[in-house]
Amino acid sequence: MKIATFNVNGINGRLERLLEWLQEAEPDVVCLQELKAPSASFPAQALQDAGYGAAWLGQRGFNGVAILARGAEPVVTRRALPGDPADKESRYLEAAVKGVLVACLYLPNGNPQPGPKFDYKLAWFERLIEHAAALFGSGAPVVLAGDFNVVPTDADIYASTSWDDDALLQPESRAAFARLLAQGWTDAVRQRHPDAAIYTYWDYKRNRWARDAGLRIDHLLLNRELARRLRQAGVDREVRGREGASDHAPVWITLR
Repeated sequence: MKIATFNVNGINGRLERLLEWLQEAEPDVVCLQELKAPSASFPAQALQDAGYGAAWLGQRGFNGVAILARGAEPVVTRRALPGDPADKESRYLEAAVKGVLVACLYLPNGNPQPGPKFDYKLAWFERLIEHAAALFGSGAPVVLAGDFNVVPTDADIYASTSWDDDALLQPESRAAFARLLAQGWTDAVRQRHPDAAIYTYWDYKRNRWARDAGLRIDHLLLNRELARRLRQAGVDREVRGREGASDHAPVWITLR
């Protein structure tokens, strides 16, 4: 079984690239972020024609998440992260797919910091940590997949000081991610590649793709039941180099 996460940075504008990658990689489950489209504009038929059932939460702007299942329909269990009924941003979707509980998330960016956007990021993170604890102990195989907008350590970014003031690298952001992992979650990519310089995001600015000036902010976290089934993990980085590409690359795991 192959599970992937991919921040598509606009699903309709990059649909051709997405369909191309789906055909090549043949993932069984895909979590998408940053749809940048209202629910009514989600390209469900094109994905169905490609062999994927889908559940989605659209939104104009920079949000929107979806879960795709090859040859199946995701069974949605949650359409929002618990803890704040007033939060209307489309950032969390949870579904059962082929015997795995899949949580697709798009954690707030938090910039500029300090300020209300950073406060929202940290509050959202606290809600995630609380809900993740219940998922971890549920007894079901669970994956938290998505764009966490956190660079966990200095090993997850190219040598640079230009990001030092960014919300993705702040001590509070990193501490929240570490607290999440401390519940027992396995960071699949880092577990399989403990010492490698692996990135999932390359900003469009300052020639960062060509310089391999990347960050690792897209993660697949596995609870105990799923971690014991982990075989491989990686990043399809060549997808980032294609014409009209997202600034993220797909991240994937394979399971026994």
